[in-house]
Amino acid sequence: MVSDRKLKNTAALSDSARIESDINQFYENVKLVKQTKENAHVLDLASRYCEDTKYFLGKKDYVTAFGAINYAHGLLDTLRFLKEKGGKK
Repeated sequence: MVSDRKLKNTAALSDSARIESDINQFYENVKLVKQTKENAHVLDLASRYCEDTKYFLGKKDYVTAFGAINYAHGLLDTLRFLKEKGGKK
C-alpha cells in the first residue's frame, strides 16, 4: 500500500522524475521476489519492460515509458500475490 506521503511526494515530480522513481522502486521490489524455475520467464519479462521504460524515457516518450514501468510492476505484483496465496511462483 502506498502511503499518502509518498503519493504527495510523487505528485510534485516531473513526468521524467516520476518515471525514474518508478524504475528505482521496481529495482527495490524485484529484490523481494525469489527467482524460481517456475517464475523465471515472468521475472525476465518484467525486467525487459523496465529496460523498455528506460529506452522510452530516453526518447521522452513519457506515456509509453509510464505504461511499460506500470506493466513491469504489475508482473511483479502478480508473482508476489501468487506466492502469498500459496502458489509456487
